[in-house]
Amino acid sequence: MSMHFRDIAAQVAADSAISDDEILALRRSSWDDGIIGIDEADAIFSINDSIETPTAEWSDYFVEAISEFLINGVSPKGYVDEAQAEWLIARIDHNGRIDSLTELELLVRIFERAESVPAPLRAYALDQIELAVLTGEGPTRRGGSLEKGNVTAAEAALMRRILYASGSERPAAISRAEAELLFRIKDETLGADNAPEWKILFVQGVGNYLMGFSGHEPLTAERASELEAFMSDSRVSLGRFAGRMARADLDEGFRSVFGRKKPEPDREAEVSAAQEIEGSERLWLDTRINANDRIDEYDQALLEFLAEEQDLA
Repeated sequence: MSMHFRDIAAQVAADSAISDDEILALRRSSWDDGIIGIDEADAIFSINDSIETPTAEWSDYFVEAISEFLINGVSPKGYVDEAQAEWLIARIDHNGRIDSLTELELLVRIFERAESVPAPLRAYALDQIELAVLTGEGPTRRGGSLEKGNVTAAEAALMRRILYASGSERPAAISRAEAELLFRIKDETLGADNAPEWKILFVQGVGNYLMGFSGHEPLTAERASELEAFMSDSRVSLGRFAGRMARADLDEGFRSVFGRKKPEPDREAEVSAAQEIEGSERLWLDTRINANDRIDEYDQALLEFLAEEQDLA
């Protein structure tokens, strides 16, 4: 770690603030060799912890630097592993919750950029989103505000970003845990001055879980690492690869090189099956709706949506 980081960290700790010139110095130092290491990442977090009121310039740098460190700092690039997730949670968790909206923005950005994140980090992020919506106050990084006890347009936008991010539990589709999160927030903010965007997100999100289909299956980190190693290995000979194919029976050759070929999935059938709300899903929906002993306006909007989509009464 360079002297820039040590000196600036000490100055920020004393002032509880960081200037634009200091942020520029950090940018130049951290990307001098194109890599942000663990010592620099720890120092950036220490600086963030010391800043009393983060500026937009600092928030931009913090989110950019830490997300780059986590997503592209180790192989395979694009994946956050278990150790990285544990480090991140330990760094941002203060008394069981996030204390900075900058850190909340970091979590959301990681989900948006990463191909995959570990399950514990997904669970932690969902918990923090719920806490931010129910207890958070103050402006968000991208405009709008957090308000305690109701769902603002900005909060709905934050939830939408993380629920549909590429690194979420089911990219482009809502998982049961995420649908239950939406129901919990709905029940806890009934009667509050909620933004119209919240009802839309609730209906679309739960409806997506009950009827949705996701054909996207991202590569595992292990498989991505194998492919990255293959692409980086200058010793790989395409001639040897082609010779291996030529010496093998065509059908058996493909199976031996690539593994047994899977039959093409019937996408239309899978989509149709996904849209059928079956017994377990009906039981889950009934249980969630009955949790507050009445059909509220959000439940009604959801039921009308489902009825319209598949002629449910």
